[in-house]
Amino acid sequence: PVTAGSIVVPYGHVIANEKWRGSEVAQRLQGKVRLIFEDGLGLVDFHLSNRTCILLISEADLVAGDEFKRRLVRFRNASSLRGIVIVEKTQISDQYYFGVQKFVVLELGMVLLPVANQGEASQLIIQLVSFCVREQTRPGVANPFVLRPRSRPAEPALLRALQRIPALGSAKALLLLQRFGSVQSLCNAGSSELQQVLGQSAAQQVYSF
Repeated sequence: PVTAGSIVVPYGHVIANEKWRGSEVAQRLQGKVRLIFEDGLGLVDFHLSNRTCILLISEADLVAGDEFKRRLVRFRNASSLRGIVIVEKTQISDQYYFGVQKFVVLELGMVLLPVANQGEASQLIIQLVSFCVREQTRPGVANPFVLRPRSRPAEPALLRALQRIPALGSAKALLLLQRFGSVQSLCNAGSSELQQVLGQSAAQQVYSF
């Protein structure tokens, strides 16, 4: 199964796949969120309270081959949940990252957030949990990972992810989010569209990336 459909995650809680027990990411989540381990999550690594799931691709997963791709495809095809892919982009796994980015964002249409280590992954998950609580207390607040044009403020985690692109600082990353509305729309933008926001030189770097 993709996930245990009967699971209801209370706000402020994270249901973690049993395989992450004892990991660095789980240890860093302890005390920051209410973490519960569960055997029945299937393809999902972390299940949040607003029907959002985290699929965490570790450095070891990238180096080991394409099994993680099959897992993502099975999730994408079988689940109505929102899936966010967090991938460990390290010195060892950096050579695989461009292929992963192209596969996850362009082919599957999913959100991809690179992190340097499991510590950063846990910080992102904590931010998402905080968003879930805000979403519950303020109905209608926009999902920070599917921003609409002129939405503000942009979620810091998403801005940091975009700033990993060469030639993008915080100001330019924010302009792109305001113009294109989501990471997926940005990835589908042509060079001429990017030039309207960034100018020719920066636009070419972003387009090539």
